[in-house]
Amino acid sequence: MADKHVSSLGVVSRKYLLCLFSFILALFLLSWFLVLRSTGRPNSIDHSLLTKPFHSIINNGSSPSWDQYNVELPLGNREGEGEDEETPREKVAVKEVKCNTHNENSKEPLKVYMYDLPPEFHFGLLGWTPQGDSVWPDLRTKIPAYPGGLNLQHSIEYWLTLDLLASETPGFPRAGGAIRVRNSSEADVIFVPFFSSLSYNRYSKVNPHQKKSKNKLLQEKLVKFVTSQREWKRSRGRDHVILAHHPNSMLNARMKLWPAMFILADFGRYPPSIANVEKDVIAPYKHVIRSYVDDLSNFDSRPILLYFQGAIYRKDGGLARQELFYLLKDEKDVHFQFGSVQKNGINKASKGMHSSKFCLNIAGDTPSSNRLFDAIASHCVPVIISDDIELPYEDVLDYSQFCIFVRTSDAIKEKFLVNMIRGIGKDEWTRMWQKLKEVEHFFEFQYPSKEGDAVQMIWQAVARKVPVMRMKIHRSMRYSRSLIHNNRELRTIPTPSNFW
Repeated sequence: MADKHVSSLGVVSRKYLLCLFSFILALFLLSWFLVLRSTGRPNSIDHSLLTKPFHSIINNGSSPSWDQYNVELPLGNREGEGEDEETPREKVAVKEVKCNTHNENSKEPLKVYMYDLPPEFHFGLLGWTPQGDSVWPDLRTKIPAYPGGLNLQHSIEYWLTLDLLASETPGFPRAGGAIRVRNSSEADVIFVPFFSSLSYNRYSKVNPHQKKSKNKLLQEKLVKFVTSQREWKRSRGRDHVILAHHPNSMLNARMKLWPAMFILADFGRYPPSIANVEKDVIAPYKHVIRSYVDDLSNFDSRPILLYFQGAIYRKDGGLARQELFYLLKDEKDVHFQFGSVQKNGINKASKGMHSSKFCLNIAGDTPSSNRLFDAIASHCVPVIISDDIELPYEDVLDYSQFCIFVRTSDAIKEKFLVNMIRGIGKDEWTRMWQKLKEVEHFFEFQYPSKEGDAVQMIWQAVARKVPVMRMKIHRSMRYSRSLIHNNRELRTIPTPSNFW
């Protein structure tokens, strides 16, 4: 018995010693951990960023804007470089991180830095002559007028520029979706005020004494100016906003300015490497027919079932127009005719759309056309036959509530389209008609701009692109130190390999 008792005491002692050793080892490891933390080594994660709310330019549920990071690249002054040249990144000055707390319902305006381009790029194209040293007209005296007719449909460059100028003119009653700032390091985006659509419409022909058109010369001068600016070099152009609303505008310059955010009518003449829905903004045309003010019409008072008036024989994606013409031209209560702005064409189209229940919007040479926005202004339910169309503000606006979408392959089947439209009853049409009246102000260009109009909607669409744009700029800075050793000059941007 004594031997068993001694044996059991030995087992207990060994267990006790093992536990004591484990406890001492744990204390030893913990003490070393605390010593290492006290050496001042930086943490890889700033946990304060995880607890503070992110600042958003337009606080509407979209992704936050990282306005707290602004990376300034130092000016180069090394052997073999000029004093004014900018190098990628040997030393990067990162400004203090600030996470501002905002009320959920507050809206911060988009901060826009606008280049002071010479008047030949903007209002000089309208015949305006500067007074004194200013390159901009005084909005308190007289505003240069934009030409009418079809020129108006691609005039967004004019309205956005006026809105920025008005933002720094005291006493102007305007909506505040965007403001002009004078320090580019404070800006969310850099705005390039080139009236590219007007330049194409008026100056794309080569005169007998010229080797190049004025439009092409202006594009070349624009590329040289913009790509030489510190702001462009700092972001490689990714935070620049360039307007090319007419599908033929900027045909030459876009090959060199493609990293920028384009504001376009559609992507019909752009390969996806040059323009795409991720980085660019689709903006509406300015409608050219009269708005239907005080619309008291109803389903029964609009005698025309389906309306189309315009060019019928088109190339590329517009071949469906002529097929639909032969399918619909003899249908009762369907108006499908050739038309143009000539011979009072705009007034005739206004009267026709105001008298129609449904208005056809068929792809032409490009996926979009002004007819959609004329239909919205007429409260004529749009019937969209354009498989590749991109629509303005579609990330926040559900077009299916006030538009009918039909695949081209279905539309050109005999009787398919007309039977589909005849099957839409009075109640359904009335709901869509009422919705058109609710959303029409989103597509109205005006000066001064008002809350929720086309100018403000475009600025908000730009603001929603800013977070992704900033992320790309920050990611591009990852290996800029090592790139310096491979290529001392990173100022040129190659054209994508699939550019045609």
